[in-house]
Amino acid sequence: MKDSEPFVSLTKRELEVFNLMARGLNNNVIALRLSITSHTAKSHVASILKKLNAKDRLLAVIIGIKKGILKINDIDV
Repeated sequence: MKDSEPFVSLTKRELEVFNLMARGLNNNVIALRLSITSHTAKSHVASILKKLNAKDRLLAVIIGIKKGILKINDIDV
């Protein structure tokens, strides 16, 4: 995704999932933290990847940081 492309709009829940995903958590742990099913967590992750045009989680996080969706200081590892 190029910086010149339009701003990506994520839902509140997608942002919650994205922040947990950026911490390296898998779908099962994300599901437990958010009290959702792992299938729902997987669906949110897939939606995030699609919206960011990212082929994997790492690329999504890099794009998220570059776009200002994620802040490095907010990512606890």
